[in-house]
Amino acid sequence: MSLKLHFAPNSRASRISWLLEELELPYELNRMAFHPKDLKSEEHRARHPLGRVPVLDDGEVSIFESGAIVDYILERHKNGGLKPAVESHHFAPYLQWFHYCEGMVMPPVNTIVVHTLLLPPERRDETVLEQARKLLTRAWQPVDETLAGKDYLIGDFSGADIMLGHAAFMSNRLGCIPQEMTNLRAYVKRISERPAFAKAIVMGL
Repeated sequence: MSLKLHFAPNSRASRISWLLEELELPYELNRMAFHPKDLKSEEHRARHPLGRVPVLDDGEVSIFESGAIVDYILERHKNGGLKPAVESHHFAPYLQWFHYCEGMVMPPVNTIVVHTLLLPPERRDETVLEQARKLLTRAWQPVDETLAGKDYLIGDFSGADIMLGHAAFMSNRLGCIPQEMTNLRAYVKRISERPAFAKAIVMGL
C-alpha cells in the first residue's frame, strides 16, 4: 500500500476518502483531530505549510489541495477514468463544474462555518452571515438548472461530482439549499446513497 491520506473530520479531506472508496483503492488513513494540536503541529506543517488537510502521500510524492489530489488520483491511479477525454463534448463542462466548487461555492460556505461554528458567539456577525447565505444560494442556482434531467453533473458520475457533490452535501447540512431547488436536492440524496460516499462521510464525522 503506497497511498496515505492525512485526514481530519468535517473537512475537504472527506472528498478524497470518498474518491478512494469509489475507486476501491487501498490506502492508509492518518486520522487527526480538527484542532491546532494536530493540524498545526511541526509534523503536519512539514506536510502542509499552513497545517491543513487533505494531504496525500503516494510513495515519494506528497500533494495537498483537494482538487489537485482528485485530479492526481484520477490520472495516476485511474488512467483518466471518471474524467471525460479532451475530445469529448463533456470535457469543458467537467472542468467548469470541477472548479466551480472552490471558485464559487466554498468561499461562502467557509464564511458560514466561521460565523456559525468556529467563532465564539460574541464575535459572530449576522450581517456577514446573511450575505454569505444569499451568495451561496445564488451560487447553487445554475447547478440546480444544469441537473435538470440528469443524475450527475455531466450525465455520468465523474470527478466533478466528487468536488461539487461533497460541497452540495455540506451546504444542505448548513440549511442553504432551498426546497424549491428540487434537482439539486435530489442530487444530494443520490450522492448520499452511494455506498462509497456513505462510508467516507461516516469516517468524516
